[in-house]
Amino acid sequence: MTVVKEESGEDSGEGDMAQAYVPSRRRIERERYKRVRARRATAIAALSTLVTGVVLYLVVVNAPGWPRTKETFFNAQYAREAFPKVLEGLWLNVRLLLICGAAVLVLGMLIAIARTLRGPVFFPLRALAAAYTDFFRGLPLIINLMIVVLGVPALRLQGVTVDPVLLGGTALTLTYSAYVAEVFRAGIESIHPSQRAAARSLGLTNRQALRYVVLPQAVRRQVPPLLNDLVSLQKDTGLVSIGGAVDAVRAADIIVGRSLNYTPYIVAGLVFVALTIPMTRFTDWVTARMDRQRAQGGTI
Repeated sequence: MTVVKEESGEDSGEGDMAQAYVPSRRRIERERYKRVRARRATAIAALSTLVTGVVLYLVVVNAPGWPRTKETFFNAQYAREAFPKVLEGLWLNVRLLLICGAAVLVLGMLIAIARTLRGPVFFPLRALAAAYTDFFRGLPLIINLMIVVLGVPALRLQGVTVDPVLLGGTALTLTYSAYVAEVFRAGIESIHPSQRAAARSLGLTNRQALRYVVLPQAVRRQVPPLLNDLVSLQKDTGLVSIGGAVDAVRAADIIVGRSLNYTPYIVAGLVFVALTIPMTRFTDWVTARMDRQRAQGGTI
C-alpha cells in the first residue's frame, strides 16, 4: 500500500509540473497597463528631447555672431588636421592615467592607514598624514603643477629629472592621493568596531585584522567614489601640457597657435568626453549595483 501511495504522489507531482502557468486576467491587464505607460513615457521623452534640440539649434544658428563662431570653432578643415595629432597626444594622457592612477591608489591607501593608526606612539604619523591631506586638498591643482613642473628644474638638483611628463605626473599623484586618502579613510572608519573586535577575538593581530577584515570591506564600499576620482584624474591629465608635454591638449594648442582657429580645442575636448563617458557610465552601473545589493541585504 505504501508503494502505491508513493507512486501516485510521484504521478501527481509530474502532472503538476507539466501544467503551464496561466496568469490571471488581473495580472495580464496590469502588465498591459505597464507596457502602455512605458511606451507613453518613452514617446514623451523623445518628443521633449526633439523639441529642446530644435529650439537650441534655432537659437544658436540665428545668433548674430554664429557665422563667425562657426568658422572659428567648428571648421571642418582644421578638425581633420587636428584629429590625428590629438589622438597621438591622447596616448600620453592614457599612459599618465594608468601610471598615476596606480600610484594614487597605493599612496592614498598608505596615507589613510597612517591617519587611522591608534595609540600615542603613532601621533607623528597621524599628524603628518593629516597635514599632507589638508595641504594638497587645499592647494589648487594648477598651482601645484606649476610649482612642481617649473620650480623643480629651477633648483638644478643632481639626479632629479626635468622631464615635464614625469614632473606633471608627480604633481597629479600628490594632489589626487590626498583626495583618495580621505576616501579610503572614510571607508575604514565606516567599518563597525565590532568587526575588528571579532577579528582580534579569533587571534588576529591588529595588522592582520586591518589587512584581512577591515580593508577589504572598506575598499569594497568606496569603489564608486574611487571611480569618480579616477574619472577626474583622466580629465586633469591634460593639464600637464603647461610644462610643454605634448599631450592631446598641447597638440591642439600647437595648431591653434599656428592657425588662430580654435577648432582643435573642440576636437580635443570631444576626444576627452568620448574617453570619459564609458568610465562615467561604468561608475553609475557599479553604484546602482551596490545600492541594489545594499537594499537586498547582500554583501557590499
